[in-house]
Amino acid sequence: MKLGIDFGTTRTIVALVDRGNYPVVTFIDHRGDAVDHVPSVVARVGDELVFGFDALKAADEGSALVRSFKRQLASGSVVAGSVVDIDGVRVTLLDLVTGFLATLAEALRSSSNVSRILADGEVLQAVVAVPAHAHSAQRFLTLEGFRGAGFEVVGMLNEPSAAGFEFTHRQPRSVNRKRTRVVVYDLGGGTFDASLVRVDDLSHEVVSSIGINRLGGDDFDEALVGLALDAAGGAGDLPDRDLATLRDQCRAAKESLAPQTKRMALDVATTPVLVAVDDFYRATAPLVDASLAALEPLLGGLDADQLEAAEVAGIYLVGGASGLPLVARVLRERFGRRVHRSPHPAASTAIGLAIAADAASGFDLTDRLSRGFGVFRELDSGAGLSFDVLLDRDQRVSPDADVVVTRRYKAAHNVGVFRFVEHSALGVAGEPTGDVVPLGEVRVPFAHSLRDGRDLAGVEVHRTDDGPLMEERYTIDRHGIITVRITDLGDGWSQEDSLGR
Repeated sequence: MKLGIDFGTTRTIVALVDRGNYPVVTFIDHRGDAVDHVPSVVARVGDELVFGFDALKAADEGSALVRSFKRQLASGSVVAGSVVDIDGVRVTLLDLVTGFLATLAEALRSSSNVSRILADGEVLQAVVAVPAHAHSAQRFLTLEGFRGAGFEVVGMLNEPSAAGFEFTHRQPRSVNRKRTRVVVYDLGGGTFDASLVRVDDLSHEVVSSIGINRLGGDDFDEALVGLALDAAGGAGDLPDRDLATLRDQCRAAKESLAPQTKRMALDVATTPVLVAVDDFYRATAPLVDASLAALEPLLGGLDADQLEAAEVAGIYLVGGASGLPLVARVLRERFGRRVHRSPHPAASTAIGLAIAADAASGFDLTDRLSRGFGVFRELDSGAGLSFDVLLDRDQRVSPDADVVVTRRYKAAHNVGVFRFVEHSALGVAGEPTGDVVPLGEVRVPFAHSLRDGRDLAGVEVHRTDDGPLMEERYTIDRHGIITVRITDLGDGWSQEDSLGR
């Protein structure tokens, strides 16, 4: 069975490849109702963790519910062994993600509308998504989580790139020879991403992507929580459980907002309060403004009149949080009638992923890395550093091929010290700036006498005059995972390291 799976911060949505159609899978929740998602939540029951609908049921029975754990994947310091605390249970982040996705796989097989057509032991093939701005560790943890849960991952796309597929599949007449570009504005539960996509019939090329790893619906919820607490006279000693209940109320109130809504009724513990929608919009306007500021590089400062004359078919609003009326209103004020909202904003990415999973669809994609990759190198026996850009953030990538970069040089030191980073931008002097994520330090024994397995951390770096000819070979695979192999071209000795794991 071929699926598109959008592992979301608040909800995980699955779309099915079904003879040229891409319906959203429905699940039976803990109350027996059919819903179009599995909640991305976890709770503790005894010494065990439960996920999805089981976690909601546990919360009804008194357990503490942990939402939005996916946001921890975006941390710049995260690795596969990073440990998180879930109501007193310590678990690695990879095991947490794998546990949730294993619950998703079981739900597909036992309590979804596709369970009846799934044969026993049938492989669940999936194209999955990550934020456009996701760093290598985030991509690796997502990929390994799906694999560990029993899915066969046949592709990994950036979220707004997948939503671009859904736009052209749903609105093929919007793109023509005159208007060949689509801007995907993807505001989800935890992240904001945007991509400028050039479309030629069924061929899609991502021109550029941007993203903010911590901007999404959760932040709008917290703004409403703050307004409710203020209306009730402050947080005081509000117990954690009452605060969690209020947060759930705020999320539901936000998601049910209509353009004509004037006030939202909430309960802060036993105190009923009313929050004016205008106050909520004023409090969250800076969040929308932050997304627009991030969008600027893709649009080049275009306003509504210029957008009408440009080669832009539209700005496509996807992601659950883009359903907030304020978002569409602010973008339409700026960009006019070319702002379109997906009829299924929360499911757009999953549908696009299902289209990508369907070889018969004819759609193809050339994407961009969206994050640069480089290395700080030792100079003058460690007295200085230089930065070498290995892959630019606009490097083209394909779901079907690896990207390879090589460097060759005569080693000038006894030990090579490589400090790898990903970055969102470069400064005027070519140094990494913006969102810089360390990928780890790799030490390589250039001197033959040091290739005995010893720990090189304590070896003093010094210059040599007779170093070997070395080759660095960097491979970024179709999932965005980077591997470096450093080889002595004289005798064939080599060392390989996977970065960001």
